[in-house]
Amino acid sequence: MKALIPYLAGCSFFVLLMSFSTQDEKDRLSIVKAATEFLQSLSSQLREDAVLPLDDDDRTDWNYLPGRRPGVRLKDMNQQQRDAAHNLLRSALSARGYEKTTEIIALEDILSEIENNSSRDPELYYFTVFGTPSVAQPWGWRVEGHHLSLNFTLEGDDSPSQLRISTTPAFMGSNPATIPSGSQRGHRILAKEEDIAFELLHSLTQEQRAQAITATSAPRDIITGGGRKASLEKFEGIKYAALNSQQQNLLTRLVDEYINNMRDDIALKQREKIERSGLENIYFAWAGYTQPNMPHYYRVHGPTFLIELDNTQNNANHIHSVWRDLEDDFGEDLLRRHYEQSPHHKQ
Repeated sequence: MKALIPYLAGCSFFVLLMSFSTQDEKDRLSIVKAATEFLQSLSSQLREDAVLPLDDDDRTDWNYLPGRRPGVRLKDMNQQQRDAAHNLLRSALSARGYEKTTEIIALEDILSEIENNSSRDPELYYFTVFGTPSVAQPWGWRVEGHHLSLNFTLEGDDSPSQLRISTTPAFMGSNPATIPSGSQRGHRILAKEEDIAFELLHSLTQEQRAQAITATSAPRDIITGGGRKASLEKFEGIKYAALNSQQQNLLTRLVDEYINNMRDDIALKQREKIERSGLENIYFAWAGYTQPNMPHYYRVHGPTFLIELDNTQNNANHIHSVWRDLEDDFGEDLLRRHYEQSPHHKQ
């Protein structure tokens, strides 16, 4: 298989880099290191299952429904391999982002009990590497299963300090949104994503609400769904500039709740990109009921990003949420710049 370029050949180069890298460079390299160690931990057969070419169509064919994916399932890994997979998650996510991710995976056991459905399985989550982990050549990786799809694309130019990371689409869901019984009764994995949005909505004046609420009924799901390219026809809702300072702070806190699922340095880059495009150009839109535990939907839409959250299914106890980069999903912008600047690298 073309993708199974001997990645071990780069290991000595990686060790050499680590010997003189700054701490910031080590942070950037940690994903490369974790992905390399994950692949090293796998048997030859599992490694063949785990790796696809960077240009494989499956890389952008993402979804958040139960079902088979390319890659290696947690179910097929031994403990050492599972530890390496989790280290890969930790290499890119913040502590809170990792906690949310593992709680979403574990929620399959609770959903299995609620539905009396043995097909719900926290081991049916797939890890896939696209290309070869490297500081010089583009590559990516994904973890995906029911209610989870985290997609990472990395691109560099031989220097750890130039390693750039795309972290979208980033989908997290929760069913149930509020655990109804048992030892975790009342626990909400995505609580802040809802609570901050409701706080912002309830802070609006009647005139502001008229701008923010775009529909009395919430859509059945996030509008962009699992599309390879996220797009909406127009901006809707209330503009950041029409909010007072307290409300603006709530809106930025809401955006940060999504950004901060990623490691600090990655989150900082995302925040800087949003600020460059202009906070004043961000819109907050709401649809559906204005009280918790009733069907509702919101989105935060800026020139470079889109956040959607929908809680309508299962009597409004089933959340779908997503972060999309309108310029760089699946590293589209990173890869375009890479091939423009390094045409000899293009395959």
